[in-house]
Amino acid sequence: MIAGASWTWWLGFHAVVLALLCVDSLLPGERSQKFAWAWTAALAAMAAGFAVWVAAAFSHQTALEFVAGYTIETSLSVDNLFVFLVLFAGFRISAARQRRALGWGVMGAIVLRALFIAGGVTLLQRFSWFTYCFAALLLYAAFRLLRGGSAHAVIPEWIRKLQPAKGSLLPVIIAVEVTDLLFAVDSIPAVLAVSHNPFVVYTSNIAAILGLRSLYFALSSWLDRLRYLHYGLGAVLAFVALKMLSAPWFDVPVGISLVVIVAILLVCLIFSLRAARAARRE
Repeated sequence: MIAGASWTWWLGFHAVVLALLCVDSLLPGERSQKFAWAWTAALAAMAAGFAVWVAAAFSHQTALEFVAGYTIETSLSVDNLFVFLVLFAGFRISAARQRRALGWGVMGAIVLRALFIAGGVTLLQRFSWFTYCFAALLLYAAFRLLRGGSAHAVIPEWIRKLQPAKGSLLPVIIAVEVTDLLFAVDSIPAVLAVSHNPFVVYTSNIAAILGLRSLYFALSSWLDRLRYLHYGLGAVLAFVALKMLSAPWFDVPVGISLVVIVAILLVCLIFSLRAARAARRE
């Protein structure tokens, strides 16, 4: 066993990830929103199939931890999309170049997330009190979102001052990587609240990241309608932080955690869409 799974599982998972990255790069450059939704749904279906496989090979508990981690990471990734939208508008790059920038960003994020997760799991295993540090970090992030703070505020000033590059995507890719890493400071501790299994935490993160590029183009015209998203994400972060803090005295089953997280996100979505519909009528 290597970090929660055999080496065959690790190799097999990375082989599939590499294959999906290759397929994504070979798909038509000009993609409609319907195509983006279809590819996003296909990737989500593959993640669901992987969860079923995990349940058969490991346990239902492990599979639930994967699904919870995937749900948390995907929902928090939507906040990234707002920032990416601002960055791309600021750099004034075309949709085709946005795809290239996000493609490189996804590959870089896989490496950075692996390092981040390895460090986080090691800290929790060696220093149990670090759980409280992660919980405090999540509570601060939740407070920032619940008070109405915008996700744009996490963009460092030096990135804001970068000038659009003529013919080079390097500044854009750097900006994407840095902002993704900043969001990982919130999302990875949140996933660690539902599982300490390195394989589960890593695979759920990477599965969510794989769908980030297609999700961006699928939601690009919808992002302005999700006006209550940050409140829902703040509530999710607050919930998982309290789950971490109460763990020594009260264990919240992963299944219940998953139901609570999905319910929070659904309520946020419903109110956002109702508010957007009312605004259009006015």
